[in-house]
Amino acid sequence: MKTSLDELQAFVAVVDGGSITAAAEQLGQTVSGISRALGRLEKKLDTTLLSRTTRRLQLTEEGTLFLARARAILASIEDAEEQMALRRQQPAGRLRVNAATPFMLHAVVPLVPDFRAAYPQITLELDTDELYIDLLERRTDVAIRIGPLRDSTLHARTLATSRLRLLASPAYLATHGKPRSAADLAGHMLGGFSQTESLNRWPLRGDTGDGWPITPQISASSGETLRQLALQGTAIVCLSDFMTAADRAAGRLVQVLPRETLEQRQPISAVYYRNTQLASRIGCFLDFLQQRLGDGAFG
Repeated sequence: MKTSLDELQAFVAVVDGGSITAAAEQLGQTVSGISRALGRLEKKLDTTLLSRTTRRLQLTEEGTLFLARARAILASIEDAEEQMALRRQQPAGRLRVNAATPFMLHAVVPLVPDFRAAYPQITLELDTDELYIDLLERRTDVAIRIGPLRDSTLHARTLATSRLRLLASPAYLATHGKPRSAADLAGHMLGGFSQTESLNRWPLRGDTGDGWPITPQISASSGETLRQLALQGTAIVCLSDFMTAADRAAGRLVQVLPRETLEQRQPISAVYYRNTQLASRIGCFLDFLQQRLGDGAFG
């Protein structure tokens, strides 16, 4: 026979209350009911948990060991019940999300219909910026950031990673030829970033170590602008898989120097300030994104 939840509750209540009478009052049961539950529990365990005297009850050595396990089991059940109760409460209200334009367009927007279907009471407000913003100043609940994080005052959660690749259109390569090595890039039109200098160090093996610094002939603040330049055959670019996976699958963009390219992934993180009123909205949104994006979803 297996131990029941009622028996565990009765045992712990007796210990906490110091008597069977106190336990009965706490659990809203009769004294005889609590006494019978204790008797069944000790019979099932084939041991004495409580030494009974005329004045008080005292834990035996076995009772002390079993009490710790009983408390842990009851706490685990309470936690599970609380989690289920939270799931039954539909999060509601406005959720303000900020992200760079490419990530918003290629990763977040395609998921909005499914998120709205799952959480119809949440009103989404989607905002885009190419540079980091002040969450409080912009009244933003969640910001999605690509790359290493620098602001230690925020809470962060990694959602996924995305691989970097060198890309060009078939038309560009047909006109200008394919580079055979990193050194050949000097003879090509390169598109890079104007705002984040570290993104202009491409993931290529070089003579001086890993990473190949480039001097772009065309610069842009947004990866989406660089993607469009690559699609129209203007330049070779280095972009993350989250915005180019569909282009590569359709053949609109092809990878350049695949053998020389290092396996370099950008972390995709959600940053936010803790706020109990927004916790359920933020939590369900981050859970949804992490499940749908997942590590390995890009590249």
